[in-house]
Amino acid sequence: MNSEWILVTSSDGHQFDAYVSHPPAGRGPGLLIIQEIFGVNEHIRAVADQYAADGFVVIAPDVFWRESRRVELAYDTAGFERGLGLMNRLNIARSASDLQRSVEAVKHLDSCSGLVGSVGFCMGGLLSYVAAARAGVDTAVCYYGGGIDQHLDLAEDITCPILLHFAQKDAYISATSVNLISQALDKHPSTRIITHPGVDHGFNCWRRPAWHQQTALRARGQTLVHLAETLS
Repeated sequence: MNSEWILVTSSDGHQFDAYVSHPPAGRGPGLLIIQEIFGVNEHIRAVADQYAADGFVVIAPDVFWRESRRVELAYDTAGFERGLGLMNRLNIARSASDLQRSVEAVKHLDSCSGLVGSVGFCMGGLLSYVAAARAGVDTAVCYYGGGIDQHLDLAEDITCPILLHFAQKDAYISATSVNLISQALDKHPSTRIITHPGVDHGFNCWRRPAWHQQTALRARGQTLVHLAETLS
């Protein structure tokens, strides 16, 4: 893939890194890919390249840059513990601002045709939900976004279409939390919530034990349909 790291200027005048992957055709809608707690690591860059191959101009910002730049963590105990610590110290308002600046940055790339969506995983699922309310994206997809139920006040500010994927056997997100999220978004006409049966948190990541090929494929198809219908 034709990929590069660029610098994005934050609202307070600093700069942070973002991985950009360009579509083979050279032009397409923008797409914000938002990392798990493990950083913009090899897996997230591969996901970005995957969506670029589908025709999107993809930007994956370094979410943890304010504390530690370009973090790349493995899917092991040490990586999980460090990533969890970084996430627990994350300022959601500042992150929303950084996501909004990332949206602006991809819109200004010559290869971007205009509209921009977001797709996030785990922590990034929460941040994709935040982006729908605060970062000016035109559509959003959230994979097993932990903590969304702690930010239900943002639901009333979401006006773009949003798709949320959850895992039926999620060890981190309870069915009660999913029900609260569903109720908060109930009046939103362009919300779709899918709970995938028989799988656990992280089913989309082929580097994690929870990866489930059939579910990941089905969810990706649903995501691509959602993006195709809302970014045209």
